Amino acid sequence: MSERKLPAKLLLTAVLLVLTGCATAKPPVSVAKSAAPIRDMVATAHPLATVAGRNALRAGGSAVDAVIAAQMVLTLVEPQSSGIGGGAFLMHFAAKTGAIESYDGRETAPASAHPAMFLRADGQPMKFFEAAVGGLGVGVPGVLKMLAMAHAEHGKLPWAKLFKPAIRLAENGFPVSKRLSSLLKTERHLPRMPAARRYFYDANGEPKRLGAKLKNPALAAVFRRIAKDGPEAFYSGEIARDIVQAVNTAGGAAGKYRGGMSLADLASYRAKKRAPVCMAYRKWQVCGMGPPSSGGATTLQILGLLERFDLAALKPASSRAVHLISEASRLAFADRNLYLADSDFVPVPIKGLLDRGYLTRRSWEILLDRAGGIRAPGAPNGMTAEFSAPDSDEKGLSTSHLSIVDGDGNAVAMTTSIENAFGSRVMVRGFLLNNQLTDFSFRPEKNGRPVANRPDAGKRPRSSMAPTLVLDDRGRFVLAVGSPGGSRIIGYVAKTLIAALDWNLDLQAAVDLPNFVNRNGPIELERGTALEELRPRLEAMGHKVVSFSRASGIQAVRLSGTRLEGAADKRRDGLALGD
Repeated sequence: MSERKLPAKLLLTAVLLVLTGCATAKPPVSVAKSAAPIRDMVATAHPLATVAGRNALRAGGSAVDAVIAAQMVLTLVEPQSSGIGGGAFLMHFAAKTGAIESYDGRETAPASAHPAMFLRADGQPMKFFEAAVGGLGVGVPGVLKMLAMAHAEHGKLPWAKLFKPAIRLAENGFPVSKRLSSLLKTERHLPRMPAARRYFYDANGEPKRLGAKLKNPALAAVFRRIAKDGPEAFYSGEIARDIVQAVNTAGGAAGKYRGGMSLADLASYRAKKRAPVCMAYRKWQVCGMGPPSSGGATTLQILGLLERFDLAALKPASSRAVHLISEASRLAFADRNLYLADSDFVPVPIKGLLDRGYLTRRSWEILLDRAGGIRAPGAPNGMTAEFSAPDSDEKGLSTSHLSIVDGDGNAVAMTTSIENAFGSRVMVRGFLLNNQLTDFSFRPEKNGRPVANRPDAGKRPRSSMAPTLVLDDRGRFVLAVGSPGGSRIIGYVAKTLIAALDWNLDLQAAVDLPNFVNRNGPIELERGTALEELRPRLEAMGHKVVSFSRASGIQAVRLSGTRLEGAADKRRDGLALGD
């Protein structure tokens, strides 16, 4: 949805309708659309965050300013998904120079981390929630340091100004959204943590109801301190001491959920600028995040493996299209699971994985009408890995994505996360801490060889987050897109890119298109959609087919000619607004 100047009363009505689940992610159809060109656009997973970002642009801010304002609001109103207790990857396009930059705010393992940290005494890996709930899985948060780095280079508004919307909402209260309410009703672990229980549940232990006003003065105070003193107020001093204490004492005297974070771990955290991974795809240039994320390289591999097929001639989401995309995804995930990890710790053959000749050779393993089964990893540039592949599924599904274009044509795609829903469930001063260390392989070795993505002190766990920017053949902005969804993110983003670029669907239609993914296993079809009707034809090709119901949260902005489009995933609470 896009608009030019939405009246305040109608905007408030639209926001409340979305929050309480009485409307889709679009404001009421009675809101008039202006015929004037849209010059900027904000798409986030929550209406209040979208409004904060849009208002930053209206105040003369940049896309980076808008993403900071929106992220602070998301910390408050979408606490299950992201926030200052977590990490993020940010892709930035500068309209004036055409430069694409990528910023790494991924969490790091504390100095106490070691390869066997997720093994029980008997040498067997822990169950996921043994590691995910409490302090053991908490990585040193990176999002604030990363946003400060991006703001220093691309911000226009004062840092402190960007925190005002979140401070105001935290002090005055906001309505509990449909998604937050539904997650609280089914959450089993959050009530075990005293601080989180006091905030999210009433005196009788019942979760806060849909539409109830929730205030967070503790978080408002944290925001005020960071607004005044910068991110160092978070990484040292009282806030840092409270984080360390909460991580290291989670679970009480029994110590079941304790971690091993220190003040030195927080003080030594550094955000990083990394080289983006880019590849030509047909007439476009597609760029994503490199290691420690696997999202960029794996998405690009899928596109490169498909380039010899005429996808534009296929009907969107047809059995042939789903088959071909799934087969490409099988091959890409086989490489991902073996090679992708933190490149500061292990050699990652990015150039070989994206080499045109390598992808073309691999693509000939894809048959037009027959499934290829479980794939083995390839040997890019003849390389043989010194590592072994772990299991491939990240369990974290609670993440958020923001896509923003400002009035100068600069664009941001940022995916931000605390990993599992409500992260570690450890709450400090009104915000939740991540459990991102569970994105490491719980098994440090397999078949006698080390696993590339095993834990280590200072290491960043492999991610599947895939914030993506697309340019045309003249280096002009075309599309910003990304999604939450654990390792399914890669499939969600690839589907949306193909729908927008190859099938030229309206952007909202591309986002809404039913999801299908293949992580070198069965084809997973989105439950309750027309895709499930394809099961017999796909099974006849030799595919194992399953259904899944995990919701994506794709947010996207596209420039089509002179027309700027925004789209928010209807599967969640998102909203896109533009002027």
